[in-house]
Amino acid sequence: MLFSKGWYYFVKFTKFLSLILIILTIAIVLFLFKLFRAPSDIQTPTQLHPVVENYQDELIEQAKAKGIDIIITDDFRTIEVQDSLYKRGRTTEGNIVTNVKGGNSYHNYGLAIDFALKLNNGDVIWDLSYDGNNNGEADWMEVVEIAKELGFEWGGDWKSFKDYPHLQMDFGLSIWELKRGKRPEISYE
Repeated sequence: MLFSKGWYYFVKFTKFLSLILIILTIAIVLFLFKLFRAPSDIQTPTQLHPVVENYQDELIEQAKAKGIDIIITDDFRTIEVQDSLYKRGRTTEGNIVTNVKGGNSYHNYGLAIDFALKLNNGDVIWDLSYDGNNNGEADWMEVVEIAKELGFEWGGDWKSFKDYPHLQMDFGLSIWELKRGKRPEISYE
């Protein structure tokens, strides 16, 4: 009789403990879901960040001083436009131009620009070896060097999917943080 009473309480305690573990598991899953899900009420920017815009203008001026004319081919990009670019070469005609969907690009937060070289005749080129100022250095790489000095990160340095026209300033923020509403402070160095 003593054994069966002890067994009865052991089974009751085990069921109680199992219930507590189930409740804790559900609470943890809900917490993690809330933590990793981007809130839907966060406003994404609608234009290029003022600091990035300032350095973009500086990049254009410094390149011009070296005899290199550049054009900004893209800057702020909406999530819808990003999604459209992502579809290229996948579900729509054209070549793949990006590996990131809307909301996952620094362009979507006004923190990235794309550039190209502009020739005297008005043509726009993406030639990494072109030396239009005839100084023995590729104009593209001269622009990249200026951009890096200004604080831009260059997509050509990425280990995968090299994006040679891409320049960004992430201000130490990840896409994950940007999706959750964190924004860079506005400051000029």
